[in-house]
Amino acid sequence: MSRTAEWKVRLYLFEEEHTTKARLELDTGTNRLTGHGTARCAPQDNDVPEIGDELAVARAMEDLALQMKQAAYGDIRAAGVRSLQESLKPYTGWLDTEA
Repeated sequence: MSRTAEWKVRLYLFEEEHTTKARLELDTGTNRLTGHGTARCAPQDNDVPEIGDELAVARAMEDLALQMKQAAYGDIRAAGVRSLQESLKPYTGWLDTEA
């Protein structure tokens, strides 16, 4: 079976008073999810906006990835898989099995 899909992603960054916030929106065509991330510059640190951007975006990606994984597990359960053990481990494949 061959299939092609296009998912749209939008990233928004906001900075105010040493705090950077990221909002990452994913539109799959059938589902919309939004990840959020925040980074704060410590008072003793130099204010380097690029670092705040990187951290806030990374955290928004982690949030979105967790939501995607939860959605996938929900879809797997809806497909009738009964003994699925959910895992937050990264890169574990579609089904998490004990070795």
